[in-house]
Amino acid sequence: MVTNMVMFVKSRESLGLMVWGSTCPQPVLPATSPHGRREPGVRLGAGEGSKVSSTFPAEGLDHLHRVLAGHIERGSMPGLAILVAAGGRVHAESIGTSSFDETRPLKTDAIFRIASLTKPVVAAAAMSLIDDGQMGLDDSIDHWLPELTNRQVLRTLESELDDTEPARRAITVDDLLSFRMGFGIVFGPGEPYPIQKAEAELGLKTLGPPWPPTPWTSDEWIERFARLPLMRQPGDMWLYNTSATVLGILVERVAGLPLETVLRERILGPLGMEDTAFSVPPDKWDRLTTAYSPDPETGELSVLDGVVDSYWSKPPSLPDAGGWLVSTIGDYWAFAQMMAEGGVRRGVRVLSGEAVTQMTTDRLTAQQRRESALFLGDDGGWGLGLRVPAAGGPGRGTSTGYGWDGGTGTTWRTDPTTGLTGILFTQRAMTSPAAPQVFTDFRAAADRLVDE
Repeated sequence: MVTNMVMFVKSRESLGLMVWGSTCPQPVLPATSPHGRREPGVRLGAGEGSKVSSTFPAEGLDHLHRVLAGHIERGSMPGLAILVAAGGRVHAESIGTSSFDETRPLKTDAIFRIASLTKPVVAAAAMSLIDDGQMGLDDSIDHWLPELTNRQVLRTLESELDDTEPARRAITVDDLLSFRMGFGIVFGPGEPYPIQKAEAELGLKTLGPPWPPTPWTSDEWIERFARLPLMRQPGDMWLYNTSATVLGILVERVAGLPLETVLRERILGPLGMEDTAFSVPPDKWDRLTTAYSPDPETGELSVLDGVVDSYWSKPPSLPDAGGWLVSTIGDYWAFAQMMAEGGVRRGVRVLSGEAVTQMTTDRLTAQQRRESALFLGDDGGWGLGLRVPAAGGPGRGTSTGYGWDGGTGTTWRTDPTTGLTGILFTQRAMTSPAAPQVFTDFRAAADRLVDE
């Protein structure tokens, strides 16, 4: 999740709604309800896989809608979009509006800033390069990122930047994907540690709020990051976020192409994810939602990012693999479906089955899981680029499945035991690594669809 975790309030008198569902999801015409009732949608267009067949129990879908509509009615957020899928059944709907100032119903093709849901997508691109033999998990990154050779490591987290010892080994590709590079978010008792201050002064934007975005290009960013020592020895500890930004730059260097081009060629294009990108062109601004963040003291919401003046209205200097993609629930479902089907979607193989297994298998030791429980929960582990069920942990429910969350208010989980996928995009930024109430309500209601 992006590290600005932030909370709103303005009620909406009327709610808008669109739903669509099919064995292969296709959008439908608006099914508008002034009171937010769930109403059947009408298929938009025809063609392969266009049958409308949301065959989840009607009672369960009504419950899911009522629970989520309650968050809109209470003014917690202006709108949200959801998708649930299992066993060939798909249901999607949007509730509310794209902003508190908008009256038109939110549509299911609305574009959201997905924050750290970027991480699994970039991890998949890295695994695609591994599938093709362009790099390996155990490879040192020194060949492609010579700036990071001969790392120094702080003796303690409190140490000044020159109080270091040599790294015991080089950083590997696996270290970046498993977030064990040795650098990332830490929480202290009050005053930031010297290493945190230095990271902020360099404008790297990986230990705090990522907005406004860093002005540095990929090469400039990695050169500045290389001025800092690591916080821990490579492989020792799971530390959140920074590894993802470094991974994105590694993917660029290995492929010899800009990161968005790599994503487009290897993941987004094959999956038909046409609205997923690091920026939003003007012809799609009408579909971009407004993002809000809550005041930590009062809970009052304020605009974090608008539309015409959006940070995403132009390509960023650094396409940050840690959390800068925008997407739609339909696009992200294409990615989640590919993962759930072992790297294949609609007959197109995007990743090898082995790559998906490696991504969704816990890599952490018991101690590393304990140290990362604030982010991953007591039953969570980390695979390659995403949260996974902890090795030997409890096994049922979307809350224990694989996936991840985005600090702008987005979440995805797939429960490998039931095959249920749940995707929720909201416009309300998170205030901590813990799941907000709308996430837990969504997961509980979604789980009922396969338990009934």
